[in-house]
Amino acid sequence: MLPIKNTDRECRENLSKSFYSTICLLGIFFFSCYVVSCKNTEKSDQDEKENKLEYTPQINEVEVITLERIPFKKQLLSNGKLVAKRKALLSFESSGIISSIKVENGSYVQKGATIAELDHSSTLINLQSAKINLQKAEFEMFDHLVGLGYKARDTLSIDKELFESVKMQSGYTYARSEYLRVENEAKKRYLIAPFSGKIADISGKLYEQTSGTFCTIIDDREFYIDFFVMSSELSFCKKGMDVKVVPFGIESVESHGKITNINPTVNTNGQVIVTALVKNNNKLIDGLDVKVVVEDEIKNQLVVPKSAVVVRDGLDVVFTYTDDGLAHWVYVKIISANENSYIIEANKDRSAILNEGDKIIISGNLNLADKSEVTIKQ
Repeated sequence: MLPIKNTDRECRENLSKSFYSTICLLGIFFFSCYVVSCKNTEKSDQDEKENKLEYTPQINEVEVITLERIPFKKQLLSNGKLVAKRKALLSFESSGIISSIKVENGSYVQKGATIAELDHSSTLINLQSAKINLQKAEFEMFDHLVGLGYKARDTLSIDKELFESVKMQSGYTYARSEYLRVENEAKKRYLIAPFSGKIADISGKLYEQTSGTFCTIIDDREFYIDFFVMSSELSFCKKGMDVKVVPFGIESVESHGKITNINPTVNTNGQVIVTALVKNNNKLIDGLDVKVVVEDEIKNQLVVPKSAVVVRDGLDVVFTYTDDGLAHWVYVKIISANENSYIIEANKDRSAILNEGDKIIISGNLNLADKSEVTIKQ
């Protein structure tokens, strides 16, 4: 009987363990369900908030100007190359060995300054010899005049024809001619600046034999610029009109001048060459490629920045701002354009109306539709 009792006790213990295990599993299950439910609730709330944000009405910030009639700078654009008003290639007038170079590329020299010189040791000897011969002939001439009864070096009282005859007989005329010739040869040993300017393109080197052009001198205080204009636009250009010159890639640098010449022929491309004279602003250099802008003022026009005009339905429009906070598009026609602005007028083919004093939106208008809500950017 003892073994049977032990078996009942084991059964009761096993049942008790199973009961407690079941209770624990049920607790874990209900807790997990609670946590999942909370997370789903939070996610649902977040999704609802995101959906609400998607449907929030968009308010566009814009900038506006008041439309008014003002002068408009009508422009004609072209390209050209700057050429210094005065520019010369310099070479020695005689051959020889370069003994001295007194400048470098970029040096500024005054008119008459020595740029370089050749070795002139032999020329100095010839010049000294010619000078001695001239002095000797001069002594012979005055000695001959004294023999004729005239006072020494008194040339004013001598008959002109007689004086010329004495100069020839004494050899003075030949000696003086020879001296001037040698002196002129000596001067050719120096390369002199014909005008004030900057030195460029030095090709000769010290102790080399001269050959061809030694350097270039440039007076870059003013530049000529030739540019092409289509014959159909020629009526826009007149002598004396203002031009603006801007180097490519350096928009902040500009210089101003005037049209000086219009070539009266049309080339095979239907173009006319126009020449302008432009002052240097100390930032322009010879040979620089530039953009040329010819300007003429047209008074009393409705002018807006280019950013104010956008395209809708394949047509140009501007947006006006009204006090109700809405943007209204107005069909317009572009009458003329320059680098920054348009002359516009209402497109009457679309029954559009545009008045001086209207507030025109000039920024934030790329994605606007008619009657979009807008607010003015502070």
